[in-house]
Amino acid sequence: MAAVSIDKRLEAPLSLIAQWREDVHCVFARDPAAHSVWEILLTYPGVHATLFHRVNHRLWKAGWKLPARILGSVARMLTNVDIHPGATIGRRLFIDHGLGVVIGETTVIGNDVTLYHGVTLGGTTWNKEKRHPTLGDNVLVGSGAKVLGAITLGDNVRVGANSVVVKDVPPCCTVVGIPGRVIQSKGTKIQNRHGIDLDHHLVPDPVGKAISCLMERIDELEARQTEVSKVLHEQHCEACEAESLCAAEQEIVIKRAVGE
Repeated sequence: MAAVSIDKRLEAPLSLIAQWREDVHCVFARDPAAHSVWEILLTYPGVHATLFHRVNHRLWKAGWKLPARILGSVARMLTNVDIHPGATIGRRLFIDHGLGVVIGETTVIGNDVTLYHGVTLGGTTWNKEKRHPTLGDNVLVGSGAKVLGAITLGDNVRVGANSVVVKDVPPCCTVVGIPGRVIQSKGTKIQNRHGIDLDHHLVPDPVGKAISCLMERIDELEARQTEVSKVLHEQHCEACEAESLCAAEQEIVIKRAVGE
């Protein structure tokens, strides 16, 4: 998915109040701990950070860059969420808990994206260019995950907790590990009828699977070794004058035992 297509979707006119309303009410669909609008408005730092950013980004686009940065710094001190005013954020972004989230200047985020605490959408170059990630719609990034560089995460991508993603990810994939690896093929159906999949803990464990395969292989080799040792013990004789012949016979027995 190209960044341009996401930018076009984000150009749909929407008033600041309408954006704020969506940012608040989307929490009910993604956090069962939310009980009322007032609770969200007063106690959710991730929501506070998003509401601040809606104002900061408008100031930034209008050329008021210093006031935008100052207000962004105030928002960071109050919420512990660092969102650069230049970041382009779509509708209904939800930052759960918010603690330690960092979103860089050239980041582009689609609609209905969910970020958990400790997430970094960072850059990998000092050049003044597109250096931060682009996230499609319905993307979920688990706690502590790092998405680095001018890469693109397609729609419905899930990033496992503490993963480090440095390459493009096709739509409808699950990524885990350091560096991030696609462990669930694209084309996965989103179970939630609203298009938001919060089951980011239900991901395969590629390391555990690899260790399990190695253990099975070791058990198989040990079983063969035991069989070979048993055969050699049965064929052993205390005194034999035909040493070379016995050695040749033992080699044949070993080959038969290991299936060669």
